[in-house]
Amino acid sequence: MKVLLTGAAGFIGYHAALRFLRRGDEVLGLDSLNDYYAVRLKQDRLDLLRSEKGFRFRQIDIARRDLAEAIGADALDADLIVHFAAQAGVRYSVKNPFAYVEANVAGQVAILELAARLPKRPAVVYASSSSVYGASDTVPFVETARVDCPVSVYAATKRAGELLAHAYGDLYGIRSTGLRLFTVYGPYSRPDMAPWIFTEAILNGRPISVFNDGEMQRDFTHVDDIVDGIAAAADRMLSKPDETAPIYNLGNNSPVMLLDFIAAIEKAAGRKAIMEMRPKPSGDVLRTFADISLAERDLAFRPKIVLEQGIADFVAWFKSYTGASSHGIV
Repeated sequence: MKVLLTGAAGFIGYHAALRFLRRGDEVLGLDSLNDYYAVRLKQDRLDLLRSEKGFRFRQIDIARRDLAEAIGADALDADLIVHFAAQAGVRYSVKNPFAYVEANVAGQVAILELAARLPKRPAVVYASSSSVYGASDTVPFVETARVDCPVSVYAATKRAGELLAHAYGDLYGIRSTGLRLFTVYGPYSRPDMAPWIFTEAILNGRPISVFNDGEMQRDFTHVDDIVDGIAAAADRMLSKPDETAPIYNLGNNSPVMLLDFIAAIEKAAGRKAIMEMRPKPSGDVLRTFADISLAERDLAFRPKIVLEQGIADFVAWFKSYTGASSHGIV
């Protein structure tokens, strides 16, 4: 299979590309390499991908209106588009909403336009988010629930992406599957995410901000489990072209209290956290909880990595990558 994968230098995009490559697929990776966080981390991910057989890379902004022309012949033989390029982060969307509209809405249109113009009219597997469920009190979150009350600009742009995919299905017959991802963590994650922020602070004896007195729950899901779902969704798009390709929740189906999440990092790091209690930030929700019965039925999706194991895996990677130890960054 020949895969055009956007966001290849990003956290989840990197892991997805690696999975496709190691099972024998060819991957054309696209990424703008923007400076939302350290470009060095993105380059390190790309270096690992470049060592794999079948990987090609183009640095390009996927939100540009002439994307199809700019990519040219490079993408003509794509069997599938896996679209994970996005402006991530709920809290940053409060500060810079235009970045989210450009990357997540205009970028979605550009990718769907590309799919409509390519000879094979490739199906699209794209990243949505659990954030589309907003502050719903009905748990677990199920794909058939109404999702018209987002509480952040990020969530609104991700919901817009789902609606655009539906529209392009009706207009041009572009088949797509949206994956609502639930709090993904693991090696090579972003520095603005809680695992990185907490681990770095705990190892260095610095305080961490704990919002809402720790009374928040997240359906933390290891990236290896998420990639299982991505690969299965991609395979389904190609093997069952006549079947409906719905939106799927990909989560751990087991919410964890924030304080328990911190305790797992403390155990793996071998140090206690210094906690400073803060109010809940605007745009954050109190809990996320994925109903994964649909993904389990169609994709044989079933998370395998428990939080304690996954956090130990992340902390070990973090120490190795940053040169950290239980006595701090070295």
